[in-house]
Amino acid sequence: MATKHKPRLAVWKFASCDGCQLSLLDCEQDLLAVTGQVEIAYFLEVSRAVKEGPYDVSLVEGSITTSGDAERIREIREASKFLVAIGACATAGGIQALRNFADVQEFAAAVYAQPELIDTLKRSSPIAEHVFVDFELRGCPINKYQLLEVVSAYLAGRKPNIPTHSVCMECKIRGTACVLVAAGVACLGPVTQAGCGALCPAYGRGCYGCFGPMETPNTAALAAWWCAELGMAPDEIKRALRTYNAGSESFRKESEAYEYAHD
Repeated sequence: MATKHKPRLAVWKFASCDGCQLSLLDCEQDLLAVTGQVEIAYFLEVSRAVKEGPYDVSLVEGSITTSGDAERIREIREASKFLVAIGACATAGGIQALRNFADVQEFAAAVYAQPELIDTLKRSSPIAEHVFVDFELRGCPINKYQLLEVVSAYLAGRKPNIPTHSVCMECKIRGTACVLVAAGVACLGPVTQAGCGALCPAYGRGCYGCFGPMETPNTAALAAWWCAELGMAPDEIKRALRTYNAGSESFRKESEAYEYAHD
């Protein structure tokens, strides 16, 4: 009788801070339950042991910033049955996508003694711009429970159950007063996808958009409200939209609307 092999899991890193991989390790006892059901074939954050593909599920952290990255992600896609982009870098280009609004060569010249040695693309781009992605898990960093749900779902052959509503719903659930209305604090909660448990608003701070745009974000209406009710200047609105998910389409487009606006 043929021996049934465990599904093979691989975890890959591109341009990123490793925070999303650490979120996976932070699952601790829950992770042990998952690892008992899979074979970890590639995960350099955990082990030097490397096994060649194919892989059943590949988790990819980080954005594409070099031509070598672009080639490597295509190879990973070919070797993977399911590919999941995890974190803001992999799904929106990350904080490094701020380079997309300027000349990357100017940055290189300001930082490096020999900028001509730096081989980089003009843009920091998400994984989905280069290969087909089966699922995008948002967050900076990702929510470890959502990650476990995604991995478990693909191992079980079902669709992941991840909420797509806004952070405002999470504020309601935990009984947090709206900092935008009650305190006049600029908050991206109305246009940001849930996942953090409304952490910042719970401490009187506005949401920074760590989990990227919700399913149907009305960024134009929110920015207009900031301007009319909070008196925010165009440059303040632009900067608020350009954080961890600056490269996401809805945040990027709205920030560009205030690029050359006058106070």
